Amino acid sequence: MAGHFDIVVIGSGAGGATLAQRLAPTGKRILILERGEHVPREAENWSPKAVFIQHRYRTQEKWFDKAGHPFTPNTHYWVGGNTTFYGAALLRLRNRDFDETRHSGGVSPAWPISLTDLAPYYMEAERLWQVHGARGDDPTENGDEPPYAYPPIRHDPGVALLKTHWENQGWKPFSLPVAIRLDEQNPVTSTCIKCKTCGGYPCLLRAKCDARTVAVAPLLDLPNVTLLTGRKAVRLETDPAGKTVTEVVCETEHGEERWSGDIVVAAAGAVNTAVLLLNSASTAHPNGLANGSDQVGRNYMFHTLTAMVSLTAEHSEILFPKTLAVNDFYWRDPRGGFDYPMGHIQLLEYMTGQTLEGEVSDWLPPALVPDSLANAAASRMLSMLVISEDLPAPGNRVRTTPDGRIHLDYEHNNLEGHERLVKTLRESLNDFTEHTHPISQHHFQFDSLLPLYGTAHQAGTVRFGQDPKSSVLDPWCKAHELDNLYVVDTSFFVTSAAVNPTLTTVANAMRVGDHLKERLGARTAAA
Repeated sequence: MAGHFDIVVIGSGAGGATLAQRLAPTGKRILILERGEHVPREAENWSPKAVFIQHRYRTQEKWFDKAGHPFTPNTHYWVGGNTTFYGAALLRLRNRDFDETRHSGGVSPAWPISLTDLAPYYMEAERLWQVHGARGDDPTENGDEPPYAYPPIRHDPGVALLKTHWENQGWKPFSLPVAIRLDEQNPVTSTCIKCKTCGGYPCLLRAKCDARTVAVAPLLDLPNVTLLTGRKAVRLETDPAGKTVTEVVCETEHGEERWSGDIVVAAAGAVNTAVLLLNSASTAHPNGLANGSDQVGRNYMFHTLTAMVSLTAEHSEILFPKTLAVNDFYWRDPRGGFDYPMGHIQLLEYMTGQTLEGEVSDWLPPALVPDSLANAAASRMLSMLVISEDLPAPGNRVRTTPDGRIHLDYEHNNLEGHERLVKTLRESLNDFTEHTHPISQHHFQFDSLLPLYGTAHQAGTVRFGQDPKSSVLDPWCKAHELDNLYVVDTSFFVTSAAVNPTLTTVANAMRVGDHLKERLGARTAAA
């Protein structure tokens, strides 16, 4: 099978699906190649056991760490990509995130674009993805951001109490921007019901705004857009000069397929896009496609993440906790003594007993955790995530081997600010002991730095920049060395910043889409 399209997009996640959505009104013929299938709508969508213990939807493939040890990455190959399973927190990068910034562990380099370039697309993405939030409470905001189109989500009683507790310490907690189809004024007709199965699950009600519901679903009936599932892109072939991608080679259950397009866009994820380019080495590109800079696969980042769990003596009144965040320590410690960035804090989703069992299953088999103990812990648990920036490092990289293995060489860096923030969060909870409310009874915390298999925030392996010697893509996310190859997943990130990357991926895909409209001479829809 073979066919030619105006645009071929590899991957249907936040970047690929958004780009296709942006270009669809032009009438150009668009092909989306997705290695996965549509997530089945089934009862297991809401099953903690199926999702977190049986890993029903997670890939079973093995990657290998720096020492050659295999691990199963926490990644998902379905229509909509990992956004189908994400926690729907959509935050903008802060203004200074685009500038060179000194950290205690080194320098975070500048991006080739600024917040000004992305601001209008951030605004559009927030509206399209129905982000619920409140302006003016986050101390790191620029101050000129427009109001959110959707109001902030109400805090559950236990979360509201925690918010007051932090405010009494001088902190400025704010409403976490979350992308869900929620109407709290009209709960009977609201698509979202604020259930316990949001982050980590595919939403059975399609109430979570993700790539499959926001970007892919509106394209399925369009005559100029074709989505083909079960197509894993394994190689890109070029003309003899190596200047133009001529074919996308896919593996399918029926054998090899080849597709071609005037424009080819890779959006398979930061690891798999790098793998695709590395595996496309040729005479014209002996080190891998578009890799004259030797930067393809390098500078892998996935945030420095610590999950902290606080257990209380009594049951807590918290069913939808992911509504609160803290940025007071994003750039420095306001108390003094540390003038480097520390990071971001946000509350995590509700955890059932089986969710908890699944989260620790990589080092403690669920069979050894009694359900009664896990359920009792979950009903008394408040979970938080500390996110800090890991710095791009050439040695943190994706590699491939002749036998097809994916190697992920990674060492944590820039840990001082992160460790300080974890300690600060832990100490902030020590006196959370007002006894008039269940969540504030005597409690203890435990925390853990997320290991390599936690690949949800992967970024940076095909970064963009002005200089072809130190970057793979130009500022429009076109490969420096090829005329028709673009990349719009998180590969293009120069730095990881310290907030969730999805909103920036969506906004950038919109930006690149508008650039391609001009390049293709298709600013208005076809008649």
